Amino acid sequence: MFSFIHPDNYDQQLTQKQQDIAELFSAFDLPDFDIYESERLNYRQRAEFRVWHDGDALDYIMFNSETKQKFRVEYFPVASELINKAMKALLDEIKDNQVLRQRLFQVDFLSTLSGELLISLLYHKQLDQAWTDAAKVLKESLSAIAPVDIIGRAKKQKIVLDKDYVTEVLTVQGKSYQYQQVENSFTQPNGKVNEKMLTWAQQATAGLGGDLIELYCGNGNFSIALAQNFDRVLGTEISKTSVKSAQVNIALNKMDNIDIVRMSSEEFSQAMNGERQFRRLEGFDLTQYNYETVLVDPPRAGLDPDSVELVSRFERIIYISCNPETLKDNLTVLTKTHNIEKFALFDQFPYTHHVETGVVLTRK
Repeated sequence: MFSFIHPDNYDQQLTQKQQDIAELFSAFDLPDFDIYESERLNYRQRAEFRVWHDGDALDYIMFNSETKQKFRVEYFPVASELINKAMKALLDEIKDNQVLRQRLFQVDFLSTLSGELLISLLYHKQLDQAWTDAAKVLKESLSAIAPVDIIGRAKKQKIVLDKDYVTEVLTVQGKSYQYQQVENSFTQPNGKVNEKMLTWAQQATAGLGGDLIELYCGNGNFSIALAQNFDRVLGTEISKTSVKSAQVNIALNKMDNIDIVRMSSEEFSQAMNGERQFRRLEGFDLTQYNYETVLVDPPRAGLDPDSVELVSRFERIIYISCNPETLKDNLTVLTKTHNIEKFALFDQFPYTHHVETGVVLTRK
């Protein structure tokens, strides 16, 4: 199933991505774009597997998205080495333990470059004290591999041993940043490429000053790394979990010029236009911000028309995209008012057709 995931194939697939991006954006006046490569193997810090029970056997499986055929997975070459070690060790520990294996249907792994691991076990049964006791023994055993925490999930039930997050450490231009990453919340899966994205964004905004507005700020991934280049940073994010993590990460990194508010980009646009007032913005005087630079990292759907109109008001736009098609649609509008100054390809997802891109636009 994974025969195509091989270092010998990497250069060719990356060249194909470059060609595809150049063709897709051929109608735009693009500068020479920067290419940021991935590690060839073991680059992904997250992985999810269904669990297959067959008599006494217990295996991880994945499905072919087209044929729905299932494949047994003993080693997952794109996942971090830490995840691969834990995959085998976990099955070895629970295959003969009926309390832990009974009605287990999925295992999620979240690892970090800094060496931490979080394992979530998902069940089609309610979890009791016997499960908790067995999970504590499992945690102790797996701790020989790395600092590990375990979560048990069932319908309307979540048991945490001992925390539901890991703390990632990312290095950007020689400086380390700490990020709390919570189970089931969005984080960039390719840690090393994420470091390259943050480096690119830091360099692209060096010396700008003024204030940065970030829409879709998540757990503060970009806000924290870019804060040194701005007087103030105001981030918006709709997910409660991500907002809480962003607040934790601001404290972890001892930042004093970042504020995060929980609201969607559409709501922020309404607040900017004076169309609505929000309790969540009490204490924030939006008229006092120096609105010159905005950073957006939207979901695959891209920016909605109102958000496109909002960001077009800024002198400088930094657009991080996980979907070239919706980026192209948004740029068709934004290039009426802005020029494309920088364009970058980040190979977050080797051996797939997915591409992450970064664009810097400045007002004409």
